[in-house]
Parts: sequence; structure tokens; C-alpha cells
Amino acid sequence: MSRLTATAPAKVNLTLHITGQRDDGYHLLDSLVVFADVGDQLTVTPSPDLRLTVGGPFARGVPNDDRNLVMRAARALADLRGVTHGAAIKLDKSLPHSAGIGGGSSDAATALGMLATFWDVAPLPADHPAAAALGADVPVCLSGPGPLHMQGIGDDVAPAPALPDCALVLVNPKVEAPTPAVFKALASRRNPTMTTLPDGMDLDGFAKWLSQQRNDLLAPARQIAPEIDTVLARLRKLPNIKAVGLSGSGATCWALVADMAAARLAARAVQVAEMGWWVAPAAVLRG
Repeated sequence: MSRLTATAPAKVNLTLHITGQRDDGYHLLDSLVVFADVGDQLTVTPSPDLRLTVGGPFARGVPNDDRNLVMRAARALADLRGVTHGAAIKLDKSLPHSAGIGGGSSDAATALGMLATFWDVAPLPADHPAAAALGADVPVCLSGPGPLHMQGIGDDVAPAPALPDCALVLVNPKVEAPTPAVFKALASRRNPTMTTLPDGMDLDGFAKWLSQQRNDLLAPARQIAPEIDTVLARLRKLPNIKAVGLSGSGATCWALVADMAAARLAARAVQVAEMGWWVAPAAVLRG
């Protein structure tokens, strides 16, 4: 095989309840996760050794050595499967950094799948300890791209009930909200779980259910990145918005709409008003 290409989709937490903390410091989560059809792009081509190059609009500051999850994932798979030859990986960063949409984790998960095919070896299962060792979001990214219910430290993943047809508008004010800093500022680490997501809801019912859930990282994230409140306020003012929220630790916010036509209209309105923000209309992937 001479060349493989794939998109690492953005991971969006539509809910994120922090329900506890283990003795080892890992937080326990309860989250509804969806994946969007926007993301970073990866290309794999033959190489005598393992190497990574990074380009794209958000390439600045992204390492191309073992500090990058993609390289760590590639080395982990090679070691587990006894691969002795290399691969040249090109990563085009289209998603903003420290954005709460799983960019690095999705890149790593996508690279694992691509390299398993490229090297003709067994893929790494989402529940393999090596996946969780790469990062808490890697197992859920390996389990996508359909909607998922994520619990535990991110390693307990199951398909979510069927969601209604919908789309998203993703908006990031181009400020970073580093996950460790957001968790450090979290006031309570033991909060109620998500209520059960009913099966077969229509869009209005789904929006109502979302409005009754939480992202427990919103309060600490807005302390670190007050621009989050500005984004949420602007999204709430737009017509045809069904629900809004923060993804992960931020600073990317999401707005739920009925379809891609509504998503494009809303995204255009935000882009015209705030030229410096990253804005993307996005379909919700179904698997």
C-alpha cells in the first residue's frame, strides 16, 4: 500500500458530568459524545523509519516528535505488533489547539487505525490498556464515529441511543483552555450523573434533554477563558438554535440545529460578526 488518507473527526461532548475522582487522580466522567465531520487530516506513505510532519492552519506549536500523541500511538502499535518498518505520517492541523474537541486524541486514534491497515496488522481495540495509556479520550475516539455514552475515566464506552437528525455549529474564539488548568479550577469533583437519554427523541425533545444536563467544566473554563461566555451569548441570539453548550474543557462551544442548511446560516452569521473566531458548520456522524 503506497498511500492512505483519513480525517480525524472532532469529538464533541454534548454533556460532561464529573462524578468522582479516583485515588490516582483520574476523574470519573459521564458524557454524551458525538463526532463531527470536521477534523484534522492524516496521510500515511512508505518510509524506512517512523516520521511525522505537521502542517495546516493550526500547525504552529505542534511538535513532530514523541511529544505528539500521533507518534506515541504509532510507536505503541509498532511495539505491540512487532512492526519493524516505518511510515511517514503527515498531519494537517485544521482544528484549534486546547479546544475541548479531542484533536490530539482523535489524531492518535485515526493514526492507529490507518497504520494497522498500512502495516497489515491487527488494529488496537478501544479497550486495550495501551489505548487508555495514550490518553483518556483515545478509547472513545477509537470507538467512534457514532454517538457514544462515555463513563469511567473515559475507558467505559458504549453506543448511545439513537439521536434525532441534527447538525452543529462549532465556534472557538481562538483562546486556549488547557485541560489541566480547567480541572485544577474545578470546585466540585463529585457531581450527579447524567439522566438517562431516552431512545427515539425528536429534535425538540433532545434539545430539552440537553438543557437539563451539564458540563461541569464550564464554570472553571470560563474563569480561564472568559471569551466562552461571549461565544455562548452570541450563539443563543441566533435564530433556529435549539441548544448551546461547551465541549470538554473548552474553549470550543457548540450550537445544536436541525440540519446542515441551518448550521451553515448560523455559522455564516457568526463569521461575519467575529472574523477572528474559528467557526465550522458540522454534520453529526452516525457511524
